Amino acid sequence: MIARRWFAASTLAVALLTAAPTLAEAATVPVRVRIIKGSRQGPAAVDPRLADLRGQLGRLAYVKWDQVGEHHADMGLGKSVSLPLPDGATLELTLVDAHKNTVTFQVRVPARLTNSRLTISKDQRIVHQVTDEKTGEAYFATIRPWP
Repeated sequence: MIARRWFAASTLAVALLTAAPTLAEAATVPVRVRIIKGSRQGPAAVDPRLADLRGQLGRLAYVKWDQVGEHHADMGLGKSVSLPLPDGATLELTLVDAHKNTVTFQVRVPARLTNSRLTISKDQRIVHQVTDEKTGEAYFATIRPWP
C-alpha cells in the first residue's frame, strides 16, 4: 500500500515537472537595443542619451558618440527581432538562452555575414560593433536585457 502511494506520488511529481514550462520557456525578456554611431573625427563628445554608457564608450577608439536609434522588445526564447541599421543593413537579434540572471543572444548582420553570441547578466549591457568602419565611423548596438 505504501509502495503504491509512493509510486503514484512520484509519478504525479514527474508528470507535473515535465509539464511545467521552465523559466526560459514561460517568460519573455524585455530588451532595450540602442543603435549608436562612433566616430574617430570631431570633438570628443557623448550624446547625453548615452550617459549610462560613458565608461564603456571611453575605452573604445572612437571619440564622438551619437545615438541614432532605439528599440524595445519583449523577446521569447528562440524568437528574433530585426532592426534596421542606418546603412541599410539589418541587425537580427535572437534570444537563444535565458536563466534567472543571464540571457544569451545571437546577433547577426546577414549583409556582412557576421554572427556572434553574447551572454549578458542582469543589470549589464553589451556594446557590440555591427558594421565595418568607413571613413572613421562605425555603428554599434548596445543590448540591455531587463532595462
